[in-house]
Amino acid sequence: MSNRDESETVHDLAYYEAVPYLLVVESVEREGQWLRRAEYPELPGCAAEAESAVEAIEMLESERRRLIQLLWDRGAPIPTPRAPLRRTLITR
Repeated sequence: MSNRDESETVHDLAYYEAVPYLLVVESVEREGQWLRRAEYPELPGCAAEAESAVEAIEMLESERRRLIQLLWDRGAPIPTPRAPLRRTLITR
């Protein structure tokens, strides 16, 4: 058995490519034009803007793969979401 915690686990590139990052889509105004902005806040700088939400999400997915590959190639840490909070039931 290992004494390593989750933060020390070594993963391959496929693991990071499959991580379910939080996706945020919002409408933003740029120079009088409304665009849809999609981003993965847990991946700094990973965002895309387009006329439609679908187009923005497709562009974002390409950017996510590019960014993860770049970080992997550099040997830099790849951000991953924190573990979900666990719900504790209170009984009386």
